[in-house]
Amino acid sequence: MKNKPKNFILMGPPASGKGTQAELLLKKFPSYFYISTGKLFRKLSNSNTDTGQRVKNVVESGGLPFDDLATTLWMHEIAFNVKKNQGIVADGFPRRIQEAKDLDEFLKFLERKDNTYFFLIGISEKEAFKRLARGRLEKGGERIKRADDEIEDIKRRFKLYRQRTIPAMNYFKKQGFLIKIDGEQSIKKVFKDILKAIHPHTK
Repeated sequence: MKNKPKNFILMGPPASGKGTQAELLLKKFPSYFYISTGKLFRKLSNSNTDTGQRVKNVVESGGLPFDDLATTLWMHEIAFNVKKNQGIVADGFPRRIQEAKDLDEFLKFLERKDNTYFFLIGISEKEAFKRLARGRLEKGGERIKRADDEIEDIKRRFKLYRQRTIPAMNYFKKQGFLIKIDGEQSIKKVFKDILKAIHPHTK
């Protein structure tokens, strides 16, 4: 197991900093393959295909495409890109219980389960709401949405997180695989805690 590549799955609520921590992990492990379902869906929605245009319409209306599509996208990425001795850094999945089960089975098939770290970067809903609202304001430029619409958008994202993503994380928690990280600390401290979980004996 020691010689096998490690895999890092980053989970958490909206605005928890999953993407930022993924970037830091990639700087430390530059040969690792990065997968983001958010980026995969954006790439798909920009394609001039039947599926791409339908996904675009669903995402723009604040919904989620049907469950199996996310699994299909990231599974395809892993199957066609990840080399035998290459690690994985992933964020944005699993977001649903079935996705968690599919990921579990796929990692077992690849004999990677025991070398995979499932991180929950936890922040309170109040903190996430504050970060998301601040992010909206900092973007600047022409405001496309009214403030009330943006608040509803944030509430909708959290409703989906509570209903779908928390059960997916609990799936790995019950197995004893979920590692909780306090996401309300500084970016540097969050990353330090992640590294400490990967290498318990490092200071």
